[in-house]
Amino acid sequence: MAENTETKETKAVAKKVKSTSAQKYVRVSGRKQLRNKSVRSQAKTSIARAEKLISSGELEAARAAALAAVASLDKAAGKGILPGNSAARRKSRLMKKLNAAAPAAKAGSKESK
Repeated sequence: MAENTETKETKAVAKKVKSTSAQKYVRVSGRKQLRNKSVRSQAKTSIARAEKLISSGELEAARAAALAAVASLDKAAGKGILPGNSAARRKSRLMKKLNAAAPAAKAGSKESK
């Protein structure tokens, strides 16, 4: 038995629509929206976690977090939740930040010696 995943907004819109097929489309798109929301949120969270670690200078943890972020972006793009080019752009920007932080951290460690 399927659980009720309709929101108040979806129910309100479905009542305004006249035809039964349009009402079903509103219900289906509402369910898809709820399903996709968690994947999109996970991708954003993993990117934010990686960027936070990069800015704090913890490069080993940041590298692992960046790989997890790339995996979540690929997963979202593969499911069609994010456009492919958008996911590629976000991955590129994240890796650019990680690669820029790596030489800065090495230079900082040489100066402290």
